[in-house]
Amino acid sequence: MRHFDSKNQLKADNKELALHVKRFSELTTEELYELLKMRQDVFVLEQQCLYADIDGMDKAAIHIWLEDESGPVAYLRLLDRGVESEYVSIGRVLTRIRGIGLGHQILQKGIQIAVEEYQADVIYLEAQAYIKEMYESHGFRPVSEEFDLDGIPHVKMIKTL
Repeated sequence: MRHFDSKNQLKADNKELALHVKRFSELTTEELYELLKMRQDVFVLEQQCLYADIDGMDKAAIHIWLEDESGPVAYLRLLDRGVESEYVSIGRVLTRIRGIGLGHQILQKGIQIAVEEYQADVIYLEAQAYIKEMYESHGFRPVSEEFDLDGIPHVKMIKTL
């Protein structure tokens, strides 16, 4: 896989964003720290959800994030078939700043890289139910009823390419 860091590709709120795409072994310790801290800040502290964020799948993931001058502002991890699901899967999708389109931008990049790196024909994710419509706007469709995952309603979704 190519290592990809790109400046000035994306913008949000009149700020230029850098896109980073790295496998676990390519992450610097500083990058890993910042990404795990952001995941903890959003999923554990903000959403008040006690769960094992470090679940053993990060080592198999492609980590994709957007960064401005203050650090990471949006993130997701991409997993090949057979790691989390029978399909290529997207997970840990988050934005530090909301309401300016970062979720859409990071999801579009995740889908693009899933196709480029894993030749994905189906992409799987487990969406928090309150944001299901955002995923639907990118072609994902629910394939389950809502279910509780660590105290938060989720729904399984897939996108067929």
